[in-house]
Amino acid sequence: MGRGKLKIQRLESAKARQTKYSKRKAGLVKKAKELAILCDVDLALLLFSPADRPTLLVGQDKDLSAVVERLSKLSLEEREERRAYTMKVLTKFYENSDSEADPRNVSEDRSNVLKLHEDQLKELKEKLAEKSKILRDWKYPQNVEDLSQLKIMEEHLIAYLNGIRNKKCQLAMEQLKGQEGLEGTK
Repeated sequence: MGRGKLKIQRLESAKARQTKYSKRKAGLVKKAKELAILCDVDLALLLFSPADRPTLLVGQDKDLSAVVERLSKLSLEEREERRAYTMKVLTKFYENSDSEADPRNVSEDRSNVLKLHEDQLKELKEKLAEKSKILRDWKYPQNVEDLSQLKIMEEHLIAYLNGIRNKKCQLAMEQLKGQEGLEGTK
């Protein structure tokens, strides 16, 4: 007796979802590893279980930063082309199956999420550039020409020096107490 055809739809029971996820995850990870090895492709697979535990798989001899960097180098148009192609393939797949799932319904939500993530990424890149500039300023303060930035740097240095002075006093007091304790035992 062969396997029965499984109707693809969300399982109602949380326990059943977790069980099905655990069983199918192993097969999916195995196939992804095989694809990465056989075709020598960069691969990053990120799964979140129904219990919100992440699983990350990156292709053989690769690290996640290299894969993400490669993706980030693609232009927005290229990424949008790839997404459209993927949606076309998924739509064709679901049209040929008995599944009630329709990727076209997910497409609009995904494009909104994609736009949100792109905005967040742009904002994070701007913050990173700003922080990198600040670090460069600390490394080469002679190149800073913004008076307000120099005042901020001076305030940080003064606060840092005060912290060092306080630590120095604290250590001196502890050493003094330690010496008094040794003299009292003699």
